[in-house]
Amino acid sequence: MWPLWLCWALWVLPLAGPGAALTEEQLLGSLLRQLQLSEVPVLDRADMEKLVIPAHVRAQYVVLLRRSHGDRSRGKRFSQSFREVAGRFLASEASTHLLVFGMEQRLPPNSELVQAVLRLFQEPVPKAALHRHGRLSPRSAQARVTVEWLRVRDDGSNRTSLIDSRLVSVHESGWKAFDVTEAVNFWQQLSRPRQPLLLQVSVQREHLGPLASGAHKLVRFASQGAPAGLGEPQLELHTLDLRDYGAQGDCDPEAPMTEGTRCCRQEMYIDLQGMKWAKNWVLEPPGFLAYECVGTCQQPPEALAFNWPFLGPRQCIASETASLPMIVSIKEGGRTRPQVVSLPNMRVQKCSCASDGALVPRRLQP
Repeated sequence: MWPLWLCWALWVLPLAGPGAALTEEQLLGSLLRQLQLSEVPVLDRADMEKLVIPAHVRAQYVVLLRRSHGDRSRGKRFSQSFREVAGRFLASEASTHLLVFGMEQRLPPNSELVQAVLRLFQEPVPKAALHRHGRLSPRSAQARVTVEWLRVRDDGSNRTSLIDSRLVSVHESGWKAFDVTEAVNFWQQLSRPRQPLLLQVSVQREHLGPLASGAHKLVRFASQGAPAGLGEPQLELHTLDLRDYGAQGDCDPEAPMTEGTRCCRQEMYIDLQGMKWAKNWVLEPPGFLAYECVGTCQQPPEALAFNWPFLGPRQCIASETASLPMIVSIKEGGRTRPQVVSLPNMRVQKCSCASDGALVPRRLQP
């Protein structure tokens, strides 16, 4: 009969090593391997001027983003606090709208953002307007609503980042929800203090053809001028108080790291826009929260260590990780096109203590 410890080890995955901070070289190496490239492609501004991200590429990227958000919030939905932030339309031009949310003191200190949801109220379309568009099939009566985070750089230029996208029917009305967790994460990391959160909402036609040419213009969202505030854009913020739910494994941002700090997950932001090799190559995202595992682990008694001599000291390691979706520029045959890739094990989901050389159950997100 096989020893019990060996039978248990046959169905688990080995740890990749300590949860050290992700380096720029590791990130670049992973991207090159995923694209089967030996070096960073040479792309200049001329290659990017005519580059347009097609709807199907945006949709593929958004699906991967949603999956990542769902993995992060799993198991945290029953012990979170909730607060709502009212927003307003700052400007509207054609089918593009700029929303602004005052975020000062909206996210309490010593808390973890679990999810941020943007809610927009889609107004019903008057029957006369529908009649003017003739018979609209279910396919042609749809519009694509895209939400982007707008960052105003120090030099006054703007940069938008794709956050969420979904189809809506012109025959529908009521509240529509968009996952904007990534936008709030960007705002926390890159915005100057007291700067509001800016979201750009665009309504675009989904299908080409004479019947669909103007259907997307029928989709309208209620503004701040709605009666009694009904239909104002709302931002829902779901957070965890780390003082009450420290078992979630995140480090206390207000506590300094010392030699006695127990193993925890520490926030670490990777700014892709600040990396020269990513310019004109990585289109989305502008950055991401990678996290890292820091702190110490309690060591087993000497008697136990003597019975298991092949095990090293217990270390703080990444026991669960998630992939990072990206949109990158690919140059083929003199033409540049966007492509979605997913880099494995880029985000640390959970930190645990384990002995060097031990085999423990591990969940790696696709």
